[in-house]
Amino acid sequence: MIKFIEVEALLPIRNEVLREGRLTPDECRFPTDVIAAAFHLGYYKNDELACIASFHPQNYGEFRGTGYQLRGMATIPQYRGRGLGNRLVNFALTYLRGQKVNYVWCNARKKAVPFYLNAGFEVVSAEFEVPGIGPHFVMYVKLI
Repeated sequence: MIKFIEVEALLPIRNEVLREGRLTPDECRFPTDVIAAAFHLGYYKNDELACIASFHPQNYGEFRGTGYQLRGMATIPQYRGRGLGNRLVNFALTYLRGQKVNYVWCNARKKAVPFYLNAGFEVVSAEFEVPGIGPHFVMYVKLI
């Protein structure tokens, strides 16, 4: 089941999956978590929060219209490969399309590029390094 959730619910997964448990949950907050129109989604499997993602209004480069950035997408290890992330992203894209958002973009880790390609995104940048995290690409999907 996919739900809109509060940021506090997803911080432990951000830390475990995206920061390899090196930080406190509070250190895993993004400044964009609390801006107007930001939202967070959680996919619950058997009452356990299994997959998360955050979205906030943010335009990218020369793209026209209203953009949203996807950040902090993560699935806990025991639920990977089961399609939860794909369903969560599709839910968000459908919701944002209904909000008349033109596009969604993200900074995708290199190892996540196939996941985002499968979800309809395309690579729109050269590879770049996020210090302490690794290689990334900007990816984009047009909604309307």
